[in-house]
Amino acid sequence: MLCLFLWANAIAAQSQKLARQYYNTGEFEKAAELYEELYNKSKNATYFSYYIKCLTASENYDKAEKIIKKELKRNPRADLYVIYGDLYELQSKMDKANEQYEKAIATLDDKPNNITNLAQAFRRSSKYDLAVKVYERAEELLGKENAYSYNLADLYRRKGDVNKMLEKYLDAIEYNPRQATSVKSILSRELVDSAYDTLQTQLYDRIQDNPDLIELPELLLWVHTQQKDYKKAMRQAKALDLRLQEDGKRIYDLAGIAANARDYKTAIDGFDYIVKTKPNSPLALNAKESLLKNKRKKITQNFDYTKEELKDLEKEYSIYLDEKGKNANTALLMANFAELEALYLNDLDKAIEILQELIEIKGINTYVLNNAKLDLGDYYLMKSEIWDATLLYSQVDKELKEAYLGEQARFRNAKLSYYNGDFEWAQSQFDILKASTSKLISNDAIDLSVFITDNLGLDSTAYPLELFARAELLSFQNKYEASFKTLDSITILFPDHGLTDDIYYTKAKANVRLKKLDEAVALYSKIIEEYPDEIRADNAIFNLASLYENQLDKPDEAQSLYEKLFLDYSNSTFAIEARKRYRQLRGDDVN
Repeated sequence: MLCLFLWANAIAAQSQKLARQYYNTGEFEKAAELYEELYNKSKNATYFSYYIKCLTASENYDKAEKIIKKELKRNPRADLYVIYGDLYELQSKMDKANEQYEKAIATLDDKPNNITNLAQAFRRSSKYDLAVKVYERAEELLGKENAYSYNLADLYRRKGDVNKMLEKYLDAIEYNPRQATSVKSILSRELVDSAYDTLQTQLYDRIQDNPDLIELPELLLWVHTQQKDYKKAMRQAKALDLRLQEDGKRIYDLAGIAANARDYKTAIDGFDYIVKTKPNSPLALNAKESLLKNKRKKITQNFDYTKEELKDLEKEYSIYLDEKGKNANTALLMANFAELEALYLNDLDKAIEILQELIEIKGINTYVLNNAKLDLGDYYLMKSEIWDATLLYSQVDKELKEAYLGEQARFRNAKLSYYNGDFEWAQSQFDILKASTSKLISNDAIDLSVFITDNLGLDSTAYPLELFARAELLSFQNKYEASFKTLDSITILFPDHGLTDDIYYTKAKANVRLKKLDEAVALYSKIIEEYPDEIRADNAIFNLASLYENQLDKPDEAQSLYEKLFLDYSNSTFAIEARKRYRQLRGDDVN
């Protein structure tokens, strides 16, 4: 018996496959025969539906009507009236079609499967208004208001009625709060900017009418975040944190999002809230680290900070480290403190002292330790203590050979050799690093390898390149006046050398650090206009666009340059990022 059963199923499966094949290739008469046979054996509603479709596709309307009537007598399901109505509609008999559709709704019962089947039958025919009537009728039959709000919202979405869609999705959340997550997922795909304003307005009214439903203010917080209005989102997050007596995780996450969007003021506000109101939270230390880090970014991002602001931040680091101690838990904060001292307060000795203490701490995180060693190597290099720098780079290379930091250490050692004029060895290392798993290291290695090849082959002497490498080292060491003099000497001694655009580029980057933005703009513009085919051209375009966007508040100029970059320099390593920033400035939603 089991064998017979399996054999019968196999035969049915073959017939179904063949029927679908005939249907897809337009052989409707052959398909109709098979679907009729399949339906008679199983009474499966799907087979019946395809059987009628095959008959109507063959314009065999009389037979189709006869079969539908017979089926209605046998089993008067509501969705059969839809099939009957569709048959009349195919014959342009709209009055009779509508009569059948109304019968379908009138004969609906309160069984969930029948409700769903009928609504889906109308939806498949794009009769959304009738499907809406089905769900509204179902709520009446069940005596449950908003029981089908989620389904109704989907229908209004298909109709393009945004207001009603939002209204019904909010009804759905009120009926079943667990649906809030799926509602957010749908809205994130469907809504445009103006619709978020509509949703925000509706939410304000709902929250007043239903203050105890926590999912509504949570959705409002989500809306503000989607609109990138992090200030309002943070206000909402704090209210929820207080109301629910949370541990600050919601605020911490939002502050991180704001920080990534460079809204440092809101990020600082969020991290500061955790530090002050939740000192015993497991997030408190990370929040303090992030607070100080974002304070530093806020005052340094546009290179318009004052010495007093830097000193105030330095004091805040010192007080916190005195309070918490210098240990494995505060090691990352120590590394950030050292960076502030070295790069902004120009106190290399203090930065080195902090990192020397850090690397002596027991039980420190491997990444933090080795990253600190790389920074310490940089600070030694800035003091011209070459041996100490290369020793630290080599230690990291040996310990983390296959990891990102190991590759970073090899790159810095290779660049140190470049600074010293050992171009052949440096280039051999850059060529190896071309295959780096880090795109940033790989791109930098390619650029430097090509740069050395181009400029060593221009002349019988390597002296111009040696001068240029020396000038770059001086710039790295913040000795800008000496760097500029060295660069100018190349122009005087070798006026026709191909390093001219590179000289402009190095000076432009230094002028940004010196907060001489007009000079930087002029130099970048000169590269773009006079050396459009040289290796520095795409770098200059990207850097100038970033200046216009982030420091000079000229979004139109930035947008134009980003567009030029990804259109005219499509092979540039900056092309993808340029396209992304162009779309952001244009107002597109870019994740």
